[in-house]
Amino acid sequence: MEQEELIKRNLQEIVTEEELDDLVATKNRPTAYVGYEPSGKIHMGHVLTVNKLIDLQRSGFDITVLLADIHAYLNQKGSLEEVRELAEQNKRCFLALGLDPEKTRFVFGSDFQMNHDYMLNVLKLTQETSLNRAKRSMDEVGRKMDDPKVSQMVYPIMQAVDIAMLEVDVAVSGIDQRKIHMLAREELPDIGYSSPTCIHTPIMLGLDGVKMSSSKENYISVDDTEDDIKRKMKKAYCPAETVEDNPVLEIFKYHVFPRYDEITLKRPEKFGGNLEISGYQELEKQFASGEIHPMDLKNSATEYMNDLLEPVRKILTEA
Repeated sequence: MEQEELIKRNLQEIVTEEELDDLVATKNRPTAYVGYEPSGKIHMGHVLTVNKLIDLQRSGFDITVLLADIHAYLNQKGSLEEVRELAEQNKRCFLALGLDPEKTRFVFGSDFQMNHDYMLNVLKLTQETSLNRAKRSMDEVGRKMDDPKVSQMVYPIMQAVDIAMLEVDVAVSGIDQRKIHMLAREELPDIGYSSPTCIHTPIMLGLDGVKMSSSKENYISVDDTEDDIKRKMKKAYCPAETVEDNPVLEIFKYHVFPRYDEITLKRPEKFGGNLEISGYQELEKQFASGEIHPMDLKNSATEYMNDLLEPVRKILTEA
């Protein structure tokens, strides 16, 4: 796959594409980062951004992963000790998912976010940011935003300062963090830092075809057992010949084909036997035509997801 295609695949938005093209053309080792708030289980929505980091790493980017323990604390996700312990577990999971341990820099927020220069920049940015804007930027990512805490208003400002202090060229996230990134792009120059280029991945559907929710358990976690995944996939929303808003197809698009150039979709001989499929577009076309039955698609998704997550389950078992 060409470098440009690898960098840009499976993205919802690049802000801006011209900036990204210029960066790749002029800088030998551009830098990119994602910040992960340690809270709850890592699910396939999180893994989507890990996949993008792997794409960028393979394309020549130096990668930083921010394990945002202080952010999690500010967002009411647990005590500092609890989120730090979870952050360590997250790190092991990300490496098991395929990030190169020799080429990935892991940084804990608590390792630098209490430094003098960092806190001074946070205070400077509070003078540039309205309370209204800080609240709006947290609408998609904050907990209990009907009655937000002051700490949650500081959260997006810290995230902007993270980008500056980590000295990264590209900020990567799901599209739900777009408003925070736009705050960073517009306001970091006011305190003497350059605007980051931002790339945003889509938000995956839950397995029931609606928004992922921990209360509904409509997602696959990296620590799900083989039986868990089989059970969840069996119930997954997957209407025949329907491509749009199909969560099972999304699994192939965002998780399977980024790791496998070709797949074998297994099915009984009486229904045509196994299919060798090269690339997501071919899979989508065959499913839309009715050549692939939803149950065969689900069974294949189950098989590949278990293969993908087995290294993670092993790491978590050994921990």
